[in-house]
Amino acid sequence: MGTETDLSDDDAGANLPDVADYLSLPDDATDEEAAAIVAAIAAHVADGERAAAAVAAAAARSEPTWEGEKWTFAGRVTATSGRRLRRVPDGAPREKWTAAARADRF
Repeated sequence: MGTETDLSDDDAGANLPDVADYLSLPDDATDEEAAAIVAAIAAHVADGERAAAAVAAAAARSEPTWEGEKWTFAGRVTATSGRRLRRVPDGAPREKWTAAARADRF
């Protein structure tokens, strides 16, 4: 069914610790109990890998926002032009020079 992966010759696996160093099965565990323990550990590791992949995918597709920078931008426009901005819209260009050129519309 599954395939075994030998990491001994793989450079990526060279720095991985041997799982057997950290885990032990009870001496009196039956084959079924040992299989259940291994399955639980494999499911836990797979869940962690899926969660890490989901976080990486979300970070890759998220776009920069004005979150936390609207007040800074509005303050700079006020300081440099003397014109006070009422608000910086969410749809404003994220690139500061482009946004500054459109500040009269805010």
